[in-house]
Amino acid sequence: MMPDLVIANARLPGQAAAMDVALADGRIAGIARHIPSDAPRHDANGALLVAGFVECHIHLDKAGILHRASIVEGTLKEAVAETARLKAAFTTEDVYARAAAVVEQAISHGTMAMRTFVEVDPRAGLRSFEAIKAVRAAYAQSIDIEICAFAQEGLTNEPETQALLEAALSDGADLVGGCSYTDPDPAEHIRRIFALAERFGVAADFHVDFDLAPTGSDLPAIIAETERLGWQGRVACGHATKFSTWAPTERDAMADRLAEAGIGVVALPATDLFLLGRSAETLVPRGVAPLMALAARGVVTAVATNNVLNPFTPYGDANLLRMANLFANVSQLARDDDLEAAFAMIGARPAQLLGRPHVLTVGAAADLVLLDAPSGADAVRRCAPVLVGWKRGRLSFERPPAILR
Repeated sequence: MMPDLVIANARLPGQAAAMDVALADGRIAGIARHIPSDAPRHDANGALLVAGFVECHIHLDKAGILHRASIVEGTLKEAVAETARLKAAFTTEDVYARAAAVVEQAISHGTMAMRTFVEVDPRAGLRSFEAIKAVRAAYAQSIDIEICAFAQEGLTNEPETQALLEAALSDGADLVGGCSYTDPDPAEHIRRIFALAERFGVAADFHVDFDLAPTGSDLPAIIAETERLGWQGRVACGHATKFSTWAPTERDAMADRLAEAGIGVVALPATDLFLLGRSAETLVPRGVAPLMALAARGVVTAVATNNVLNPFTPYGDANLLRMANLFANVSQLARDDDLEAAFAMIGARPAQLLGRPHVLTVGAAADLVLLDAPSGADAVRRCAPVLVGWKRGRLSFERPPAILR
């Protein structure tokens, strides 16, 4: 088969010698030391070629609203209340513009698949959902976007949200999401979210245990429902910051239960660090889920962005390498193997959570990114520049290196 493009002189993970990678019909058609071809060639000049990054937890609908918000306390309670106030005025056009800007940033930083939460409730209605569906369609050539219909404000306290979740799941949402800590009846909230997941045959993704109190975990309820429905491999939990408060024996016991139930854990370090631990006057806790310890017990773990420029996270640029670097700093990682694991937490591991292939082999989708780095570990250490990317073999972005004058 005649290639459409040959990426020449690329460094592949685990390979000592530079390789050529041929692309054809949106897939990897060949990998060899040298691929002779009259097809166009892109000289990688020894840059690292990897499968594209995967953003598994982001909120496009409420990104970019920082200039409208008032942050006084910087707490989770304030962020929830302030965002609830603001989203009542969201329009479809407004959400589209803000979400599209973040998606473009994510693409330019090498992200090629994304799971975004979209809040549907009496304040937002389905306006944000309609906007994110339009964004998904508009950028489909460059990024695959999953939409999670999300009950941020609870369910038992706002029964109108149930019908809105059902409407979204009937009209293009890919999965359902719950937030147990905002519901006065967390166990019933979890049960209802799983009932929707079962009814529509979709995955479930929870915001859970987002505090630093060592008691009152909702993870056991999520594990029980996962096992009861046979939903192993189709459930993820974001934040789970309670894990950082538990002694190793308690932490490991819960990790073993999550691993057996096939439930993944996603740390959101920018948000978790900003919102938590504010009552401590000294020795402020990090409050980030200990992903390395969980991964060692077999839990699928990932690092993600969560929020960008809003009351939950008043900074950000949808750069997953920057988020992996932040996680590595907080987790005090230094060994190459550990940094490679952190690199996998923005690529192979979140892809596993989303049920997506993430390989660089002949026949795989040509969703590829070149990094100015010799290895994934080095890329995490330096937040290495992302140079260029191809989505299904088509050039999707370029970031030319800086030129010193």
